[in-house]
Order: sequence, then C-alpha cells, then structure tokens
Amino acid sequence: MTRAKELEERLHRLEHQLAVYQRVSRLMVRELSLADTLHAIVKLVQEFTGCDACFIYLTDGEHLVLCSSLHPHPAHIGKVRMRIGEGLSGWVARERKLLAISAEAYKDPRFKSFSDLPEDCYEAFLSAPVIARNRVVGVINVKHRMPHRHSGAEMELLTTIGEQVGCLLLVARMPPDLIEQANHVELVCAHGHIARPDEALTGTSGG
Repeated sequence: MTRAKELEERLHRLEHQLAVYQRVSRLMVRELSLADTLHAIVKLVQEFTGCDACFIYLTDGEHLVLCSSLHPHPAHIGKVRMRIGEGLSGWVARERKLLAISAEAYKDPRFKSFSDLPEDCYEAFLSAPVIARNRVVGVINVKHRMPHRHSGAEMELLTTIGEQVGCLLLVARMPPDLIEQANHVELVCAHGHIARPDEALTGTSGG
C-alpha cells in the first residue's frame, strides 16, 4: 500500500469515527426511549467496528445486567446478569479498564459462559466501561466470530462511546420538566464561584 493510500484510508477512518460521535450526540438529544437509544448506539458501534455482536450491560447494585444487544434476545434482555468482578465484563467494570482480546477470549480464565447466548463462543472481545460522573455504571462489549486485532481507533471509539452512554444515562434520569425548570446559570455560578448575574457588572464586555 502506498503512503498516499494509507493516509487516505486513515483520514476516511477518522471521518467515520467523528460521524459516529456526532450521531450518538444527536441520539442523546432526541426524544427516544432509553432502550431504543441504546439499541441505535449498538448498531452504530457495529457499523464502525464490523463486529458480529455488541452488548451493553448496566449496573444494578452489585450486578451487571444485559440491557441492549445487536441481535436482541428478548428472553435475555434484563435477565442475563453477572456480579461485578465476574467474567470478562465484570472484570472491566471492577477495574475500570478497557479490555481487548484478539483471539480465544473464551479461554481467558476470567471468562464466564452463558450457554444460552451463542455469542459466547466468539473469538475476539473488546470491552470498555460506561462511565457517569467518574463512576462505572455499565460496560459495552464488542465481539468478533473470528480472531480480530482491535485497532487503536476501535478502542478509542468504544472508550468514548462508553463515556457518552454514561452522560446519556444521567440525562435519562432527569424528568423533562426538571430540565426545563433548571437554572443553569445559577448552577454554573454556584459550582464555579462565579459572580451571580445580579452581582455582575453590566456593559463591560462584548457580544
């Protein structure tokens, strides 16, 4: 591959990565159910990584619960769960670290099998924590049937989307009327030790 072709492909990849971030951001401000939004995010991850399976687990106390899947298993959504620290996903949640395994993920000593999920026999595994206010509130997993060396772009994308999903979960917990009534200026001033609007001088700055 020529240098020019390599740079062209890298640029295309970066543009695609940015487009995924933009589409996730737009999902965050639309009036969709949380389940629909998470499923749309899972599909965006699949488009970028070319994975065969993608899951989002969210925390419920000391457990991770399957809440979204690329190929939905209605009987499993909300039912499949593991303790934080259990399995590959539980390890990611406990350690707050990205985990990438390029082949034979099912042989890793941390692996936990769910016999009802066919994705458990996949070779490659990539997982990132879902972070909200510096706390782990879930994990997002990507799996490939065949061995797959995860690129830096894939790792970065999953890490960033984990952070975006964390922000989405915070917003989803707020009633719409609370968002409308919130005084964001007061909030910024209170936490940033900035002069309140009625204390600030007027006519001293430009538009």
